[in-house]
Amino acid sequence: AFSQDFKHYIVPENFKPAQVLNSLKWPDNNLTANRKLHFSIAKDGDDVHFEIDSLTGDLFLSKELDYETASHFLLQVIIKNYNNHPPQNNTVFLSIDVEDQNDHSPCFQDDFVVIGIEENVPVGTLVYTFNAKDGDGSFLNSKIEYSLEMSNMVENPFLIHPSYGTLTTAFPLDREVTHSVILTVSAADQAINLTDRRLDSQAVKIVILDINDNSPSFMSSPLSYVMEDAEAGFLVHHIIAKDPDEGRNGHVTYHILSGNENKTFVLDKITGLLTTAQLLDREIQERYSLTVMALDDGNPALSTTQILTVIVVDVNDETPVFLKQLYETAVHENQDPGEFVIKVEAIDRDAGLNSLLRYEILPGTGYEKFRMNSDSGEIVTAASLDRETQEVFSIKGNPSRSSTAQVYITVLDENDHNPLFAKTQYQISVREDLKEGSVILDLFASDEDDGLNGKVAYSLIDDTFGAFAINSVTGSIVTAKALDRETKSHYMFRAVASDCSTHLPRSTTAMTVSIHDVNDNVPKFQQSYYRASVWEGQSPKTDIIQIFATDLDSGLNGETEYSILSGNENATFLIDSARGILSTNTVLDHENTSSYREMASSHHLVLLASDHGMPSLNSTATVLITVLDVNDNPPVFSSPEYYIHVKESIPVGSHVTEVSANDCDAGTNAEITYAIISGNDRGHFRLDGKTGSVDLMKPLDYEDTMKFTLIIQAT
Repeated sequence: AFSQDFKHYIVPENFKPAQVLNSLKWPDNNLTANRKLHFSIAKDGDDVHFEIDSLTGDLFLSKELDYETASHFLLQVIIKNYNNHPPQNNTVFLSIDVEDQNDHSPCFQDDFVVIGIEENVPVGTLVYTFNAKDGDGSFLNSKIEYSLEMSNMVENPFLIHPSYGTLTTAFPLDREVTHSVILTVSAADQAINLTDRRLDSQAVKIVILDINDNSPSFMSSPLSYVMEDAEAGFLVHHIIAKDPDEGRNGHVTYHILSGNENKTFVLDKITGLLTTAQLLDREIQERYSLTVMALDDGNPALSTTQILTVIVVDVNDETPVFLKQLYETAVHENQDPGEFVIKVEAIDRDAGLNSLLRYEILPGTGYEKFRMNSDSGEIVTAASLDRETQEVFSIKGNPSRSSTAQVYITVLDENDHNPLFAKTQYQISVREDLKEGSVILDLFASDEDDGLNGKVAYSLIDDTFGAFAINSVTGSIVTAKALDRETKSHYMFRAVASDCSTHLPRSTTAMTVSIHDVNDNVPKFQQSYYRASVWEGQSPKTDIIQIFATDLDSGLNGETEYSILSGNENATFLIDSARGILSTNTVLDHENTSSYREMASSHHLVLLASDHGMPSLNSTATVLITVLDVNDNPPVFSSPEYYIHVKESIPVGSHVTEVSANDCDAGTNAEITYAIISGNDRGHFRLDGKTGSVDLMKPLDYEDTMKFTLIIQAT
């Protein structure tokens, strides 16, 4: 016989070995006084955590429990009852759950962690994720909560998530304020009993990594002084700039951006030492404004600039200089002592005490007649002056360096001289092609007086017909308009020199100006077109016409020469080059050339009139020459014989023929009259004397007369 049962137990994991967990009892109704039972655990593998007393059935722990290794056991207990024959086996299944105990502490993998993070990360940036392990098996015993601790920090720039262990930035970081942060990160489990909770901690060093977020800042003064006599290479200033960044981000170099165009200074870019590269001169430039840049070596690099003012300190290296090397003034003679003469002024380009000046008069002839204010440079008379005695004085600058200037003091006289011309008359000749405003003569009149008394004013009297004017100050006589010799060839007028006096006589000089001819006029024919005629058959050298051309210029410029320019290809005509007489050169024939006219280019004459100027000027005229006819040509019949055939039956009055003759002459000389001089004795024919028409006047009879021979005359 066999029966089964099921029991459940919960055993805490820290239950000690050898302690009885429970006792398996046989039900009372099955117990007998002489009951014999045997208890055993069916073995399943090597698990020997539990044992049972075979006689009593007490179940005890034989080996320590570990929830994390095995949290549940299922035991099969066999109870053998020897009171029955055969013995009866009963089975009891024991389900044992191990109750977890918080016996594991959270554990970090490392004891110390160093983390680097850049200082410019935004708030909320993940820095690190902590991952502590807890070996407990149940949820609360193994659930870890993280926390942070800091020392010596007013404000914690980091935040840790209690559940996920993520460390993030809570505030902006600044490496220049805080280089690193040391934190203690704790991990605690969440056991129900606070007293049972376990924890572990880890030291964390967070290094704030530098970002080039700071520009260099100047620590040195923006003002420096240097003596102007400093030698080249002299240290002027030490430029210092600091950059709170580290490494290359904080490494500063120095550069001059502007203000050093003349390379006056040299700046060591590493040390920041500014030295002179050449000699200085305060009087040329008393201060320099250098734009200096401090540049770090970050990427990208950051920079800052400073206006460094270098003031050049004066050294007494300049000599006083008078504003003028020569002073000229005038003072009236015979004045009382103390009369103001002139104020001289000198400057010293040095500064301060080095530029203070003292004036004095150098000893010389007549210097005792003047006094000088040593501070202001004013000169006054110390006695009554005489211009003929002394005119020039010297002034010396003081103190250690000095300068001199000459002062010319002129004693003014009375207006007792009138202007005088060098000559009483001038005769000049000028070309007529002078441009308006040209100077023809520089007059000069001298006046021994001084100042306004000796200032001469020039003027012209008499009529110059607007051709000339005079400069009242210089005395230069100039043309006031274009001259034309052909209009007026001589001018006579007077020039006057006067000063400001109202009682002294004026000075005059007579001016005679002759206008020299320039070849500026073209010979002009009286007509541009001429007509002339000549009888044919005249002997050569027969005068035809005399033409005239006039040239207003004089001399060779006005001498006219005539020539035939064109239309005389066969040398038919010739012209007297001096008198302009046009004549025949050959015997003319009217019938060959009736006229030299413009209608045919080869039959008209173009005459040229040229002057003898340099260069020569010329003009042209056209001459039409008509050759007049002489009756020197007889009429000529178109045919010497005319043969006419007529029928004897033609009626009286019929037209028989017409004769024609031509006469090369012209006009009435060419008019022809026809007449029958023989062969018409019986009057058979009639001849029209004008037309040459022959008509039948009587009937013809072949048998009577077969042929008529008429002799016709043309006259």
